[in-house]
Amino acid sequence: MSLNLLIVDDEAEIRNLLARHFTLLDYTVATAENGKAAVEILENSRIDAVITDILMPEMDGIGLLGYLRDQLPMVRTIVITGYITLDNALACMRLRAEAFVFKPIEDLTELEEAIGQIEKRLKTWQRKLRELRGMRPEA
Repeated sequence: MSLNLLIVDDEAEIRNLLARHFTLLDYTVATAENGKAAVEILENSRIDAVITDILMPEMDGIGLLGYLRDQLPMVRTIVITGYITLDNALACMRLRAEAFVFKPIEDLTELEEAIGQIEKRLKTWQRKLRELRGMRPEA
């Protein structure tokens, strides 16, 4: 299983760097420059995990996390930010972000590990669902 990732960041350089990196790791990657553009993609594509910045125009990362929690609760999220505050960290926790990674991102290992954990959990759930489908109800 290869995850479908959505990278959301208003900084094109970061967006492109992450997209190239995860594409080389064999993930399917889409990108958006803000939360509003991300919602359009999410409404029209199958996305398994979102990596999002917090501070962006039009719809910020906290707004995007709220949308995901309410509309697409199965989509996993990772937050990357250079704007580090306790309020932001707590909001991300409340909105069920899987990980919180600080910018500048000099080593992508932490992000790779977070995506790997998401992929592992999704594979476990998919296996469980296949097992349930294979079970026959008792007569």
